[in-house]
Amino acid sequence: MKELDQRENPLELLMMEKTIIIEGGAPGDIVNILTTKQRKSYYQGKITEFHKYSDIRTQPKCEHFGVCGGCKWQHITYNEQLKFKEEEVKNNLVRIGNLKLPKITPIKGAINSYFYRNKMEYSFSDSRWLSLKEIKSKKIIKEKNALGFHIPGMWNKVVDINKCWLQEDITNTLRNSIKNFSINNNIPFFNHSNQTGDLRTLMIRTTSTKEVMVLLQFYSDNKKNRELLLDFLIEQFPNINSLLFVVNNKANDTIYDQEVKTYYGNSFITEKMEGLEFKINAKSFYQTNSDQAYELYKIIREVSDLKKTDIVYDLYTGTGTIALFISKSVKKVVGIEAVPDAIVAAKENATNNKILNTDFHTGDMKFVLNDEFIRLNGKPNVIITDPPRDGMHKKVIQQIINISPKKIIYVSCNSATQARDLELLKDKYDIINSQAVDMFPQTHHVENVVLLKKK
Repeated sequence: MKELDQRENPLELLMMEKTIIIEGGAPGDIVNILTTKQRKSYYQGKITEFHKYSDIRTQPKCEHFGVCGGCKWQHITYNEQLKFKEEEVKNNLVRIGNLKLPKITPIKGAINSYFYRNKMEYSFSDSRWLSLKEIKSKKIIKEKNALGFHIPGMWNKVVDINKCWLQEDITNTLRNSIKNFSINNNIPFFNHSNQTGDLRTLMIRTTSTKEVMVLLQFYSDNKKNRELLLDFLIEQFPNINSLLFVVNNKANDTIYDQEVKTYYGNSFITEKMEGLEFKINAKSFYQTNSDQAYELYKIIREVSDLKKTDIVYDLYTGTGTIALFISKSVKKVVGIEAVPDAIVAAKENATNNKILNTDFHTGDMKFVLNDEFIRLNGKPNVIITDPPRDGMHKKVIQQIINISPKKIIYVSCNSATQARDLELLKDKYDIINSQAVDMFPQTHHVENVVLLKKK
């Protein structure tokens, strides 16, 4: 029996030079733990008995907590979540990057710790996950259809979701209505093992302006069943702005290589931010927490201290939201992104917002950001970089060093790879400011913004 010791993650317990990774624990709990798997550097375990509950615990709001695999920190008070996230970022920068930090700006907590996501994706299944209670009851389970989330590590098992606390309640109403109508009308749910059935996935996107997009993905091209369900949604939910569908019978359910068809309304919804409008289609990337995205962009703009004479490079620009957001403060913004569709959207958003001082380019960053590109587009005195979780390629970091901008603003959703990259920059740049931003309450994920200035 040991007391959980919070080091870097409240779900980890240090034991004999190895970490035990468990779920459902909180720092301050006194528990019995059964180790279930042994790995080279850690154990996996589960709590078998509680002797004392931590003072930082709180009652999870979601009835599916601990089963669906999402929102794993719901049992910890939100203020404590913020402390853990801030400490994790600090520890990674110091321990991994060997960096000397200034006084860190306090983490920017979320405006809403629930109902904050603007995009949710659900899976249909004709053989839902059965709870231990249902199994032990030995009752015959007649209704096995589910519309919800995959059980972690089980690609063919889906837990049926009654109420999710991540997106506005309209999503719960839509999801449950779709499920019940489909069951009542005998529209087959997907079987992941046999690859059969009509209904495959559901995606719902919303905006801060209350627009709603619904995309249904069908496995079988059954026009009768498809139109029956889609017409029902039009009749019952006339406020849907964009009703889309995909017929996808390939092995995986990704839609990025599929044709998305508009059944009703527009092919997009519109998000607004400080007078800017962003068209969001089914395949668009947009920060999934609209409120915190605005806070994040304001922090980037503030720490950048931009001038009207600045040329700014926005690396890994995505659909150009950061570039467009700061455009009125600078002379020129040049965005680079590897995904062609994202650049098409960025250019379209620039045109729609009548922004003339942005330029967007497609390509692999380590090849595009070369001397010829800089000669053609101008040498930046400010670089904003917001790479994927893996961080930046060493060639990109070296080219940034060669460019030698006065300021670098490094935005990251993974402070471990951010720390690794910052270590390569520390001989040339000082860290002036670091601030975490909580984009995903009730989870361990956290964004971090670091301002670097040339020595």
